[in-house]
Amino acid sequence: MVKGLFLYLYMIMDVYSRKIVGWEVYETESAEQAAELFRKTYLREGIAGTVLFLHSDNGSPMKGATMLATLEKLGVMPSFSRPSVSNDNPYSEALFKTLKYHPGFPEKPFESIEEARQWVAGFQYWYNEVHHHSALKFVTPGQRHRGEDIEILRKRKQLYEAQRSRRPERWSGATRNWTADQVVFLNPNKSRQKASSSQAQAEQADDRLPITSRGVIGQ
Repeated sequence: MVKGLFLYLYMIMDVYSRKIVGWEVYETESAEQAAELFRKTYLREGIAGTVLFLHSDNGSPMKGATMLATLEKLGVMPSFSRPSVSNDNPYSEALFKTLKYHPGFPEKPFESIEEARQWVAGFQYWYNEVHHHSALKFVTPGQRHRGEDIEILRKRKQLYEAQRSRRPERWSGATRNWTADQVVFLNPNKSRQKASSSQAQAEQADDRLPITSRGVIGQ
């Protein structure tokens, strides 16, 4: 790549499953590109008619007229982080940290935008289908997104309880909690009383609350 030229990674994550449901690498930032990515993801996921919130940062691509018009047309409610408060977008921040600290993250700049897209595609597959997420009780985001985690965790619970019955002297208390969480909040520790009305709405959303952010890759 040309020295000083940055590439911009757009990602959409499902908060409930932590799955990366949409992404694209562009050479520029724009509301038009963000809107097109979200529209394609929305249609591919088949979630029309579902109550959805799209939580994002305050960048111009996410607050541009084209993006807001697209969300309105699809019936999706926009939600924005407070300025300079990264905790308002914790899952997105954690996702980009995982990406940047991935062992395969390139040490040198990408040679082309196609090479960057190829790397992100590989990362997306690893993150969704190989990576056993600690916050999901060690199932993959893909498994949780498809609802497979319920059976996996049920069998895991049975196994632990059977082992505890066989060798109770090895257990000082109850087995690990393997029950799948059914409700997810953006900021579970933040006081609801202090939350703004828009943020409170976003926190009360159930199941499929997509969260998106943007990152910079390349040099």
